[in-house]
Amino acid sequence: MVGVAALAAGSRRRQRGCLGCGGSARRRRPHLRGRVYRSWRHRRGSGRATGGTGVTDHPEQAGAGRVLALALPTLGVLVAEPLYVLFDIAVVGRLGALALAGLAVGGLVLTQVSTQLTFLSYGTTARSARRYGAGDETGAIGEGVQATWIALVVGGLLAALVEIFAAPIATVIAGDSAIADQAETWLRIAVLGAPLILVTIAGNGWLRGVQDTARPFAYVLAGLAVSAFLCPFLVHGLAVAPQLGLAGSAVANLAGQMVAAALFLTALVRTGVSLRPRRSVIWAQLRLGRDLIARSLAFQACFLSAAAVASRFGAASVAAHQVVLQLWNFVSLTLDSLAIAAQTLVGATLGAGRPTAARTLGWRITRWSAAFAVGLAVVFILGSGVLPHLFTSDGDVIDRIYVVWWFFVALMPIAGVVFGLDGVLLGAGDAAYLRTSTLAAAIAGFLPMIWLSLAFDWGLAGIWTGLALFMIIRMVAVLWRMASGRWAVAGGEVPARRLADEGIASER
Repeated sequence: MVGVAALAAGSRRRQRGCLGCGGSARRRRPHLRGRVYRSWRHRRGSGRATGGTGVTDHPEQAGAGRVLALALPTLGVLVAEPLYVLFDIAVVGRLGALALAGLAVGGLVLTQVSTQLTFLSYGTTARSARRYGAGDETGAIGEGVQATWIALVVGGLLAALVEIFAAPIATVIAGDSAIADQAETWLRIAVLGAPLILVTIAGNGWLRGVQDTARPFAYVLAGLAVSAFLCPFLVHGLAVAPQLGLAGSAVANLAGQMVAAALFLTALVRTGVSLRPRRSVIWAQLRLGRDLIARSLAFQACFLSAAAVASRFGAASVAAHQVVLQLWNFVSLTLDSLAIAAQTLVGATLGAGRPTAARTLGWRITRWSAAFAVGLAVVFILGSGVLPHLFTSDGDVIDRIYVVWWFFVALMPIAGVVFGLDGVLLGAGDAAYLRTSTLAAAIAGFLPMIWLSLAFDWGLAGIWTGLALFMIIRMVAVLWRMASGRWAVAGGEVPARRLADEGIASER
């Protein structure tokens, strides 16, 4: 990722050093081994970063090239896993409907286990980027160490719980005993990788924080390549491999997760920072994670409710809803990559003690995000006569797709603004405000419209009107927060008590 606090000579270096060392005019050079330290020394000497992610004393002047250098590898990380899942489905699908249903149920459980802890990525990026911007490279990487400890401990506990309750969990979700048996078989193997998945998430977080998005992409890709190679061999018993059926899919998943996690752990160890757990940092990360988990739960409550209500309107409606929702998810992933670039840049800029530059940079990236979203909207407008037919030939489904298509297109520019500003505020560590505004948008906008649509038979138009209200309320909230400037608090630490200090402690 793009760094924004190049270490310059003279008084500016001494002034910035105070941000990372609690007031001292001198900052000790961290004793770091491996690529992170070598890259840091190169940036310090030349003012430019390797891989096109240069560091400059003027982050507010960041151009599109620098942002893309961060965003494109991040986009690769975001889309790699969904693409592998499609491949896994294609391989397992040849075993028949029962195995495919078991994979769907088991995959749903594993996804829920991991997605609730994405704060290990987003929260770690915010904290690590601030320290990096303040010149505290050791502290920035240390945030990754503590996040990794959380990943190992929490992941281990979750894996143990799922192993204990795998049978009842699969039965409750699947209903059908045959599907539940298949799901349990897959889940008992795959869930052993829960700590590894969380280590990978944490690794993405701290490496983004130190302005490196290339290695996370390479590590994730390496792990998925191993899984993709092993999956058909182990599922179908190709060549000399044993034919494990659905269990082979789980083993392939686990092997890939081991590779990716090992690469992230190796990168962390090679920096030479202390690997000891630090209770104060862990608790600070968990406090930030609490807000991000609550926000994630609000999203899941909304979209699960929408899917449940859409299914009440018949097979054609739920199919159409799923098609357009997957396109929405694709747009979201694309815009998320820009938001993550904003997160790491803004966090580092605030860590460098430049709130004005952070505001300038935040507005700039948000404008780019909105402009890109408008471009995507134009593409989907021009493709409206063709794209729905690529997903289905069923006339009823296509008719219902067009009911929500124009909601989908109209919401893209709004999403561009919301996602861009989400990244800015996450980079500032303003998770409590984002939690509160997201909950408010869900309670006041999305959820009421979903259930009113069921009560008054408004169909998919009612559900997507709820999504529109959800996005509009969020946009108003983040625009107001951005304009207020309250989020732009400089320093190498995420300001844990900022909201209380501003007299709005009720939000916490």
